Amino acid sequence: MINTDTEITSSTGLGEKTTPSDTPAATITFADFGLDPLIQKAVSEQGYTIPTPIQAQSIPHVLAGSDLMGAAQTGTGKTAAFVLPIIQKILRHASNSASPARHPIRALVLTPTRELAVQVAENAASYSKHTDLRTAVVYGGVDMKEQVALLRNGVEILIATPGRLLDHIGSKVANLSQVELLVLDEADRMLDMGFLPDLQRIINLIPAQRQTLLFSATFSQEIKKLAQSYLRTPVTVEVARQNAAADTVKQVVHMVSSSDKQSAIVKVLESRTRQGLSRQCIIFTNSRLGCARLARALERDGIKAGAIHGDKSQGERTLTLDAFKSGAIEVLVATDVAARGLDIPDMPCVINHELPYNAEDFIHRIGRTGRAGSTGDAIALVDASEKRLLDDIERLMKRKLEVKPLPEGAPSQSRAPSNRSASSSASLNSGVPAKMSDPFFYKPYEPTAAPQSVEGAKPVEKKVGITPAKPTVGALLGGFKKK
Repeated sequence: MINTDTEITSSTGLGEKTTPSDTPAATITFADFGLDPLIQKAVSEQGYTIPTPIQAQSIPHVLAGSDLMGAAQTGTGKTAAFVLPIIQKILRHASNSASPARHPIRALVLTPTRELAVQVAENAASYSKHTDLRTAVVYGGVDMKEQVALLRNGVEILIATPGRLLDHIGSKVANLSQVELLVLDEADRMLDMGFLPDLQRIINLIPAQRQTLLFSATFSQEIKKLAQSYLRTPVTVEVARQNAAADTVKQVVHMVSSSDKQSAIVKVLESRTRQGLSRQCIIFTNSRLGCARLARALERDGIKAGAIHGDKSQGERTLTLDAFKSGAIEVLVATDVAARGLDIPDMPCVINHELPYNAEDFIHRIGRTGRAGSTGDAIALVDASEKRLLDDIERLMKRKLEVKPLPEGAPSQSRAPSNRSASSSASLNSGVPAKMSDPFFYKPYEPTAAPQSVEGAKPVEKKVGITPAKPTVGALLGGFKKK
């Protein structure tokens, strides 16, 4: 039995929201959706039988042909909520013909980031592997030649970032005239990243008689306006309360001065080791420069660490992520480029080295843990200068976060300031000179902060790089594994 804790409205327009239900829904399985046996076989091979709430509520509406607006906590299986019914709906077009003309683009999924595009493609490839449907993913930061070859061979399901798709359209390689289903995934992030003009250009090339699905973490006024422009009488599905973290995530705040945050991270990881917990974690920072420096500093502390941020090429990001998944590195230091789209099963811990400037990004960050029914810890290291950011987060989440002292031996901001010598300061920061005791941290509300320290407040991806390693097929479905 699963508790959907679901708000759902089926009506014209955006409808009126209902009060979240606490009544457990009857247990259903993926077999209850009437999916083709070939799809059910692929799902079963992933080890899942019970859909998550967003899947249970969305899939029947998509199969019925309705436009849909879907919102759910991050990590609740939104990808499978649209990938599975898409495969079912276009399965009638499947052909084993070698002719590219028999494989036009039938379904288009637009995502804001390369990582999310790859994740969706992994799902689509996994669940359609027993069919004759073809799947491809195109994104910037890599050479176009391999992507061109895939598109020219024909593909029914295309996952793309907007900019790179427009490049292929301009080269006459991608034709959207036969698209039947359009998905805007993480639509709020696409708007934040300025993709609206690109979205409008792409949507104008797709037949008006189509089914459109919009998935977003939040339903802001901008998202509602976008939906009114491109969706027809959509069904609105919301799972759990908006702006809430998953119940499987245990959150705690440690008050730590900025100069002590690096050593605090070391102490937190040592404490987890003593408790028999995994040291694997994602540490979020606000700037690309701070991200790279923190990763190097943790390496000097004897922690296997890697960095992912917007200045890294796609190839570098893929190699680092693969090393993290394999356990070759224990700690992934990342900017908000990794706050969405990373689907790492059983991620045990997320640490906020700095609080994000946008409160909603905090929810996306901690959503990297506690996914698909697993439990996880979300730890925030908060300096006094970040108090306003913490207040913003608590207002958004409508709850107070628990403040606890650091593990024994870790420096705390509550301690009285001491006149440490340069050598003791350097020792505390494990090899970092005293003059660089705080090379990563920006105090957003401290009057004396230098303006240039704001660098990277909102990371921007650069389209540079090399061909990445082939991603591993078999991403997390988002359901619950068989016992």
